[in-house]
Parts: sequence; structure tokens; C-alpha cells
Amino acid sequence: MFQTDSVVSVSNPVYRRRQRFNRLMLGLSGLALGSGLFWLAWIIVTLLVKGADALSFQLLFESTPPPGQDGGLLNAIIGSFMMSGVGTLIGTPIGILAGTYLAEYGQRGWLAPVTRFLNDVLLSAPSIVIGLFIYSVYVAQVGHYSGWAGSFALAILVIPVVVRATDNMLALVPNTLREAAAALGCPQWRIVVFISYRAARSGIITGVLLAVARIAGETAPLLFTALNNQFMSLNMNAPIANLPVVIFQYAASPFEDWNRLAWAGAVLITLLVLGINIAARSLFKK
Repeated sequence: MFQTDSVVSVSNPVYRRRQRFNRLMLGLSGLALGSGLFWLAWIIVTLLVKGADALSFQLLFESTPPPGQDGGLLNAIIGSFMMSGVGTLIGTPIGILAGTYLAEYGQRGWLAPVTRFLNDVLLSAPSIVIGLFIYSVYVAQVGHYSGWAGSFALAILVIPVVVRATDNMLALVPNTLREAAAALGCPQWRIVVFISYRAARSGIITGVLLAVARIAGETAPLLFTALNNQFMSLNMNAPIANLPVVIFQYAASPFEDWNRLAWAGAVLITLLVLGINIAARSLFKK
């Protein structure tokens, strides 16, 4: 009986048409996958070939040099870590609290859907728009570029990523856990802190790490906020060096030594983002 049905299905023209269409779509999907992997591999190989020669201890322990002299990217690396750290510290609590409201308290009413929509808009907004916004509301008012302005711009980029991750991860927590805690007399805030957060901890941390990976290589908002500094500076109230802007300026310069440093900085950012993504995937897998 099974063999007869199989023969009939194979001889069916509708079945053969669906089978051909399925093979076509599988082939197109494979081509798309191969194309994406090809360009990704090309970018990584190009970065390693052009930037590997400039990777050295000098790169990590000396500041950016004037043209024609040896130097490194120490001041830019420190400036990037400072602004990314401050931006993450500012944006993460706001994002977690907003995501908590959406998942735990926003089941009814119009505020949560509107907030999710605006968060999606902010998530897809060009980063240069964020830089121009901070320039108009902060830099133009104080009259100078600064590391604080760059941190505020990066914090705005962190917030929507953390909001989305927190909202999605808390939504995956089974309601039976909340109901069991409520049956024992737990107030809502204790349920959120001791039940929901603990169940969704790895996912929320993954979202934070992905947000850090996003802001690590942002150049456009820093051009309008932190700008750059040729020298070592830890003053967040003044222009401060950072890797993305240094790469942008050095890659466009006519000096070969600056071009080499730009390639080396691109390799550093790529390896940093790759490491953060691997750590995020590992946490999410657990």
C-alpha cells in the first residue's frame, strides 16, 4: 500500500512541480549562503593581510604618532574603552528597566505597543542621526566636543538593543514560575527580581554584549561628539581619541604609516567584536 501511494505521488505532476520548486529554492538559498560567506571571508582575509604587519607591542603601548614617525594606538584604544564603558553603564540600566516594563507590566494598554514601535525605529535609525542629535542638544550648548558627548551618543545606541533583548528574554520565562511565586505571596517586584531576572539572566547579558559589539566600531556619532585627540588624554570633558575616528582619519590620509595604523586598528576592532559575539553566543547556548 505504501509503495503504491509513493508511485502515485511521484507520478503526480503537482508533486513533481513542487519537488522542482523545492530544489530551485534550496539551490538559491545555497547560493545566497555561499555569497555571504564569500564576502565575509574576503573582508576578514583582507583585514588580516593588510593589518597583520602593523600588529605589534608598539601598537598597544604608544600613542598615535605624527606623519613619518613610529607609534601606536594606545590613546585611541583607551579612549574607545572609556567611552564604550560609560555608554554601556548609562544605557544598560535604562534598557533593562524599559524592557522589564514592556514584558512584566505592559500587557495591557497602549503604552507598551507604542514603546516597542519607537524602540524598533530607534534600533534601525542611522547612527549619524544620533550623533547629530547629541551635537545639537549637548555639544552645541557647552561649546566643545568631549568624551561625555561621545558616551551619551553610544548610550542611546545601546538602549534599544538592550530593551529588545530584555523584552524578548523575559517573555520566554514561563508564566507558571510567576504564578507559583505569586501563590506564595511574593509581591510583583520580588517576582521580577528573583524569578524573572534569574531565569532570563543569560539572555539579558547576551543582549548587553551584543550592544557593546555594536557600539565598538561606530564612527559617525563620534565625529560629531568626541571628535579626536592626537595625544593621550583621560579628560572626558575634552575631545578624546578613539579607534573608529582614528581609523577613519588615518585611512583617508596620504601617509603610508598612518594607513598601516588604520588597518591595524580595523583588525583590533574586528577581533574585539568577534570575541564579544563568541562570548555572547556561548552564554546564550548555556
